[in-house]
Amino acid sequence: MSREPSAAEKMIGDFAPKLVDLTDRVLFGDVWQRQELSKRDRSLVTVAVLIALNRPEPLRFHWPSAMSAITIAKEVFSKT
Repeated sequence: MSREPSAAEKMIGDFAPKLVDLTDRVLFGDVWQRQELSKRDRSLVTVAVLIALNRPEPLRFHWPSAMSAITIAKEVFSKT
């Protein structure tokens, strides 16, 4: 049975497969699933930190700044 690719895999899987693996397996598969905070509270903290750090780009994805950086890198390197 084939699985649907994650959003990260669709966006940058061809360019940064290890970052996709870490995002899917560690961030969303482990850290995000922990029970110490509700997903609502975890989302509020994440959004608040991104706003406080003036990082509007990751807000679109609600992902770390690494995703924004790798998206820009993929764009830049595809032009060379």
